[in-house]
Amino acid sequence: MCTGCGSRTSVMAGTIFERTRTPLTVWFSVCWHFATGKDGISALSLKRTLEIGSYQTVWAILHRLRSVLIRPDRERLCGKVEVDETYIGGKESGLSGGRAKGKKILTCIAIEILEPKGFGRCRMAPVADASSESLRSFVLDNVEPGATVITDAWQGYRWLEKNGYIHDRRSQRAASARGEDPGELLPGVHRIASLAKRWLLGTHQGAVDSAHLPSYLDEFVFRFNRRRARSRGMLFYRVLELAVAHGPVRYQDLVMSQSPKAVPPKPPRQRGHPPSDLRRVARGGKSLTPVKWTPQFRVIKVAWYIGSAFP
Repeated sequence: MCTGCGSRTSVMAGTIFERTRTPLTVWFSVCWHFATGKDGISALSLKRTLEIGSYQTVWAILHRLRSVLIRPDRERLCGKVEVDETYIGGKESGLSGGRAKGKKILTCIAIEILEPKGFGRCRMAPVADASSESLRSFVLDNVEPGATVITDAWQGYRWLEKNGYIHDRRSQRAASARGEDPGELLPGVHRIASLAKRWLLGTHQGAVDSAHLPSYLDEFVFRFNRRRARSRGMLFYRVLELAVAHGPVRYQDLVMSQSPKAVPPKPPRQRGHPPSDLRRVARGGKSLTPVKWTPQFRVIKVAWYIGSAFP
């Protein structure tokens, strides 16, 4: 309680710990396993490890931690940067081409290329489509102007030079004509795409909803960019530092964006007793309202009511 104004407050106010009923010791244990695991940990595995009774509690804590991993003022990529797209999802037949829209989620990838070899930081984010507008928004948010952006020959990147970028355009068709491997033109983004998909299938068994995919990609980017960290304790400190600096995240904010089920559930079968008049008829009494027994469909309807009430 404040001695000046007399109002009550808490040190957890304004953080993701605000109004939580989970003890802070449990929060810190989850943060430790979340930060120190090389490949992360799923909600089910963490529930079994910490012997927590509720799966929803562990799931909500992990998603709250994923929501704080991206700093709003983080630096953009610079130098040589490879940019490309990939689809994340299961096998899907019947699509016409590599960028054909289906049930999979189109994800943009950007990664720094270091000299003489190696990779730097990366960025990943789902996009609506492979149009110039969607790609422009991703590149402008994640790549510093003046950087050399390496892409394939897709026409959606033709605007790069007009916005202050150096565009290195590499054609897969031309590489195939020269007898070269087209997959070697953009090795960085292909490596990141492979690692991200393998991580989703390995750690989370592919059980990632499309509405929550951005949060999982943020976690993958956080881990990849800190892959050379020598101290696991510093990663734990960084996660707590981001958690304290972030605002509250409500449970409704985590579940409201889920897409509805593709097939609506079937309504339950009719339960309970039939109308009172039909019960009187079934017991041998007289109905208060006349029932027309002549039409065949009404007879079947009354028989169905009696059969469901008295099996």
